[in-house]
Amino acid sequence: MVQRLCAMLHQCCHHDNVNARTVRCARERRVRQQTNISLQYTTRRLTEMNPGKYPELTLVINKVTHHSIELSWINEENKPRNGPPERWTRFSVEQMDPKTHTYSTVYIGYSTHHLVEGLESSTSYNFRLRVTRASGECILSPVVSVFTAREPFSGKNLHQAVNRADEDELTTVLQSGMVDVDVYDKMGFTPLMVAAQKGFTSLVDILMKHGADINKRDSTGKDCLMQACFAGHLNTVKYLRNCGSTWQSRDTDGCTPLHWAVDGGHLPVIKYMIQDGCEVDVIDKVSLWTPLMRVSAIGGNAAVASILLQAGADVNVRDKAGKTPLMVAVLNNHVELVKLLLDSGADHHMKNEYGAGAADMAKAFGRQSIINLLDNISLEDSNRLTSAGQFCYGDKK
Repeated sequence: MVQRLCAMLHQCCHHDNVNARTVRCARERRVRQQTNISLQYTTRRLTEMNPGKYPELTLVINKVTHHSIELSWINEENKPRNGPPERWTRFSVEQMDPKTHTYSTVYIGYSTHHLVEGLESSTSYNFRLRVTRASGECILSPVVSVFTAREPFSGKNLHQAVNRADEDELTTVLQSGMVDVDVYDKMGFTPLMVAAQKGFTSLVDILMKHGADINKRDSTGKDCLMQACFAGHLNTVKYLRNCGSTWQSRDTDGCTPLHWAVDGGHLPVIKYMIQDGCEVDVIDKVSLWTPLMRVSAIGGNAAVASILLQAGADVNVRDKAGKTPLMVAVLNNHVELVKLLLDSGADHHMKNEYGAGAADMAKAFGRQSIINLLDNISLEDSNRLTSAGQFCYGDKK
């Protein structure tokens, strides 16, 4: 009897377990079916397109610059809208993050075009269009990829190429046609002036062949020939001369290329200029200084003065205040130059417009070495006069 009861209990428990499993399996099947139906419906809403009802969506790439991309899209929604805005189709432009490959919305609204700005030059960007209809349906367009353009050349690129002596880059910038060959930098120099200053003759040639103006001036009136003469670039000076630069050009103070050449103190350039017919005693229009006077006033370079004197420079020329090269050399304490000028026939007895001579100036400024030189010259003059007087007296006698 006990055994029969146990068997009946076991059979009942087994039957209950079977029923529970059956119910659980049925429930799971229903959940899976519902999930599949939901997924299918969602997928259909996002991706299915009825060719008659949903024309293919395409993002159209319009104008592309180095910092912007213009996008537009065309579909059946590009017709006049009726009714309240909530019944209109909404468009969203989404841009992909290249690092995370996720999309973020850069535009949302009802227009059919959008300009994406603030982009990097020469960079790839990916976009897609999301269309949301009033019914809640969402449609995604295919992804489009587009490269922004290279940043356009500017005067900065042109000057950088010159300063780096980069012939290839210089040619590339000039051939682009985007930049004025005579564009000024922030210092007021054209590319040709900079190339001349640095002695980049090959770059000067490239610039000239692309139409650079050889007569352009900086803010002080200096042209590229003056720049090259001052810097001492003989080959560049010769090239510019062959291209038509003239020794008679003047800056705002009336200084010529020779004035600037003597300031630079480059003997080969000065010799070439004189051999090429450059006027030696040309004067500026401010102080009426000749190149020899500039040597006395600024550098005191006796070697430069010697070249000028050998070429016939007037050793006793006067400036606006009546000063001679000797007086100016005394004032600036150029002892070696004073010696050269005296040996070349400078008249130390000459006076300026205030009645002061070289000796007076030397004493006023305590130029003892020069005072000694002038005293010796005066003594020699006195001895010569004495000797000449004795000779004359002896003849009479």
